[in-house]
Amino acid sequence: MKLVYMGTPQFAVAPLRSLHAAGHVIAAVVARTDKPAGRGKVLTPPPVKVAAEALGLTVLQPKRVREPGFIEALRALAPDVIVVAAYGQILPGEILTLPKFGCVNIHASLLPAYRGAAPINWAIIRGETETGVTIMQMDAGMDTGAILLQERIPIADRDTAGTVTEKLSLLGARMVSDALSRMASGELRPQEQDHAKATLAPPLTKADGLIGWTAAARDISNRARGLNPWPGAYTRLDGRIIKLLETEAIGGSAGPGMLTSPEPDILAAGTGRGLLRIITLQPEGKRPMTAADFLRGHRDAVGKKFM
Repeated sequence: MKLVYMGTPQFAVAPLRSLHAAGHVIAAVVARTDKPAGRGKVLTPPPVKVAAEALGLTVLQPKRVREPGFIEALRALAPDVIVVAAYGQILPGEILTLPKFGCVNIHASLLPAYRGAAPINWAIIRGETETGVTIMQMDAGMDTGAILLQERIPIADRDTAGTVTEKLSLLGARMVSDALSRMASGELRPQEQDHAKATLAPPLTKADGLIGWTAAARDISNRARGLNPWPGAYTRLDGRIIKLLETEAIGGSAGPGMLTSPEPDILAAGTGRGLLRIITLQPEGKRPMTAADFLRGHRDAVGKKFM
């Protein structure tokens, strides 16, 4: 097929490369605009732009997809289909109906579950044991379109949003190539979603990372996994921020947030139910470290309280 590809973050890179390798004619790649990043706020291109340029593809970066000039540029390209993967803006009806085969989205959840901007994060935060990728026909709603293909994978106990994103990116890369081939041959039959079973995955903010210590240890651990690498789960000790990078729920009890060391070199905090073992953490202004290293440098930490 002749297609236009729309995507921005790392999740969207593997599907782009897969479509290119499969021989589809990629008329253009559309990515969000370059953004300042890092401590120096250096203007940085999104991962999809970098990947597209490495493949020698034309890249478009409109500030808004509703711009008449951009829509006319798309119309001039005359794609058979537009493939979307975590682009980051809602497409207007003029774009949704522009290609012969419409717009196809690679969504990182088992729709109708986790519609929205952060499906991987919320699936882990809410303790799901499996997730997957849905290839869907886009419509005017938020991830409400008909399902074309769907595959599921397990979420392992140690998985984070980062590791699951990588797995689903590769899965989506394989599935979208299959979907386009089957669409062209007329094999795929769209299936309407069961809208009564829909759940939402709203955008994340840094405030979502603040730990509430009255929650159960398992729920806090799931939140830490679901927010890794961004925005990160964090708490405060002696007025300074500490990020919790790797944790697990264990037996035992202590007051919510109270630090304890049930065994040498093991650091845990009390919660509303059970203890949260802290395996790796990152104090403000420091590098990531193990709990054992932290205890060696903070011998008075046990008995203090995370806030």
